[in-house]
Amino acid sequence: MSLRLGDIAPDFQAETTQGTINFHEWIGNGWAVLFSHPKDFTPVCTTELGYMAKMEPEFRKRNCKIIGLSVDPVESHLRWEKDIEETQGSAVNYPMIGDPELKIAKLYDMLPASEPSTSEGRTAVNNQTVRSVFVVGPDKKIKLSITYPMTTGRNFDEILRVIDSMQLTAGYSVATPVNWKNGDDVIITTAVKDEDIPAKFPKGHKRIKPYLRTTPQPNL
Repeated sequence: MSLRLGDIAPDFQAETTQGTINFHEWIGNGWAVLFSHPKDFTPVCTTELGYMAKMEPEFRKRNCKIIGLSVDPVESHLRWEKDIEETQGSAVNYPMIGDPELKIAKLYDMLPASEPSTSEGRTAVNNQTVRSVFVVGPDKKIKLSITYPMTTGRNFDEILRVIDSMQLTAGYSVATPVNWKNGDDVIITTAVKDEDIPAKFPKGHKRIKPYLRTTPQPNL
């Protein structure tokens, strides 16, 4: 069965470049981004892992951990990390999961269960669907999932933007409009009655349509 938004992110134990983890325990009470790669020593993923190393402090500010996964052994990841630091100018400072038996790739429905249970002899093309991003909330539920083609580098600035939106909307009765960025006006949800708006949103609001009402971002 495929994973959907709101499903509990499957828990697992795995070896990583920073030791053995239990995924839910590792997440703790915060957020997490799990992003996967079809093979070590692949060019697009090399740029992605380096960029995420540079962005890690921004995720940490949001109480969000990041963890990579590639369907190769940890020993291979450690060799790859040297290339990443050399070519991207940033050392990978977060754990990378080894998945040589493809267990986690299958658990997260990135590969079919019928695939052979070994990474040996497989190519990036065989594993091209292992190019996903999962954002997991403190309740261990999947809040976002995106799968990218192998030839397209992922936009992790967008992932950060979505986390900002989800963390904001989890605490207030608001939604974020198209192309919203942190600090922009937000939409008051239709669950809030007009007469309740002044108390809930003292910064004021605009009533564009009965169903479209905006207000300054409330947590600033």
